[in-house]
Amino acid sequence: MNNQIRTHIIKLFNSDRRLDGRKLTEYRKVDVQLNATSTAEGSARVKIGETDVIAGIKTEVMEPYPDSPSEGSIMVGVELLPLSSPDFESGPPSARAVELARIVDRGIRESKCLDFKSLCIKEGEKIWMVIIDVCIINDAGNLFDAAALAAIAALKSMRFPEYKDDKIDYKKKTDKGLELKDLPIEVTVIKIGDKFIVDADSEEEKAIDARLTVASLSDGTLCAMQKGGDFPLTDEDICKMVEIGIEKAKELRKLVK
Repeated sequence: MNNQIRTHIIKLFNSDRRLDGRKLTEYRKVDVQLNATSTAEGSARVKIGETDVIAGIKTEVMEPYPDSPSEGSIMVGVELLPLSSPDFESGPPSARAVELARIVDRGIRESKCLDFKSLCIKEGEKIWMVIIDVCIINDAGNLFDAAALAAIAALKSMRFPEYKDDKIDYKKKTDKGLELKDLPIEVTVIKIGDKFIVDADSEEEKAIDARLTVASLSDGTLCAMQKGGDFPLTDEDICKMVEIGIEKAKELRKLVK
């Protein structure tokens, strides 16, 4: 990033303002739409400002992993469509797509919000695999939070297809959904200079020193973290970023409920 722009951003931060007029810990407008598509078992579309993400759920019946014969599982994939940003290219998943998928997966898995044992059909033989596909429609910054929010909203709306005589009928949905014990919400806190912000837009993301994605439960319990950026964080930085992440998650959780 141009040093003059970075200097301008930091100067604005010192007066508790940002390029678009927001305060440091203020999100852009967030919109959550459940059941965004009828072809998936569950889906959600999340818009944060101009950032636009869709998550869809598909299910498959598979053999369980050898080390967990009585548990189903989840699988997360992220597709960065070239139409969503000039920085994205067609081809195999990029490092950024892989990181996005891991962060979404970790927030759900480590929260223990989903009982994997409830996904077992027959121990040692058949389980449900819940596949979460996240598709980026437009990247205007903060894909981490948008993707994670879309994924948990899609899981909340998910309904199993009919499964009878070892066959899945994807055209028939049952009334059975996933038993979510809680709604883990991820908030990415950005450090630029000595200031902390949330919901960084595309320009602000070019100036980051470090970021910390914080996943928390409704009671404020911290369940996962992922650090990014080129610069280290002090213990004091991490404590402050976690505090901000947990507090802002309360706002996003209301939109899913």
